Amino acid sequence: MAGNETREAYENLVLSLRDEDGVTVDPTGLAVHGTLFAFLEGDDLVVEVPEARAKDLVSRGVARRFTSEGHPSRKWVRVNDIQLWDELAHEAHEYVGEPAVGGQS
Repeated sequence: MAGNETREAYENLVLSLRDEDGVTVDPTGLAVHGTLFAFLEGDDLVVEVPEARAKDLVSRGVARRFTSEGHPSRKWVRVNDIQLWDELAHEAHEYVGEPAVGGQS
């Protein structure tokens, strides 16, 4: 279970993102246009970023791979450093919220 500092940091993050276009907040986390992009698990913020960015964050020790059902994700990473949450959550929001290529042509 998340500690008080972690919970407060996550609540502040939710406040900073909840009014962005297409963002919704529910018990599972933050979503944009119905697609999850960030959530709290324990004391870590888990975000979805491009695969190359995830690899970079992991290689520099900034994040760890998120593992689901025993399988490490290529795009989802766990970030424990609260100071990085705002930046990476906004990055995940932009990444996941991008329209699909060729979507309206």
